[in-house]
Amino acid sequence: MNKVLIADDNAQITKVLKDYAGKEGWGSYIAYDGDEALRLFREFSKEISIVFLDVMMPKKDGFSVCKAIRAMSQVPVIMITARSEDADKIMGLDIGADDYIVKPFSAAEVMARARAILRRIPQQEESKSRKLTIANLTIDIDNYMVTIDDKEVPLTKREKELLWLLASNSKKVFSRDNLLDSLWGYDYFGDSRTVDSHIKRLRAKLDAYEHPGWAVKTIWGVGYRFEIAEK
Repeated sequence: MNKVLIADDNAQITKVLKDYAGKEGWGSYIAYDGDEALRLFREFSKEISIVFLDVMMPKKDGFSVCKAIRAMSQVPVIMITARSEDADKIMGLDIGADDYIVKPFSAAEVMARARAILRRIPQQEESKSRKLTIANLTIDIDNYMVTIDDKEVPLTKREKELLWLLASNSKKVFSRDNLLDSLWGYDYFGDSRTVDSHIKRLRAKLDAYEHPGWAVKTIWGVGYRFEIAEK
């Protein structure tokens, strides 16, 4: 069943969208500010199929939320806002939104656009998206278990999340800011040395095991990438 994250500080709008989603047989998560939207997304990202996102919200605006979501996921995002200026639309689309709807809107149209977007996206099997095996490494993020040669590696929760993010996007180079946004949150007030420290500890633990076919690599001047050796 599809589930939608509806983020808007207007309770009447969230109710209308939730009701229309329910008519489609979709479940809903509701957030009334940007911080809550990101918390729900991080907690339920596996279940969320699409996001309806207001721009003007308390605590964190929709542009910031969209940017943070896009740093960790490719889930579709439809921005819904009273701001009709072309510059705002362009900004929303440039930072990763899939569509942009101006208030007042028709809830039926929002759902039609959501259905159209989801039809274009191949559905992944959950087993493929949440459990990953590369050579002798297996990451089961549903159960927060990492094994090498069938031996469990004693990683912290954050280290497992970091390894999962890198390994499940092995062709992508992540900057330190990307990793901060994805794992610590867009509003994290620490600095990039937090990422470096976690990478250092993660590597030290992984290096206690044989792993000739893969490694967490530093891309100098850019960030980090999970590299798989070519056969």
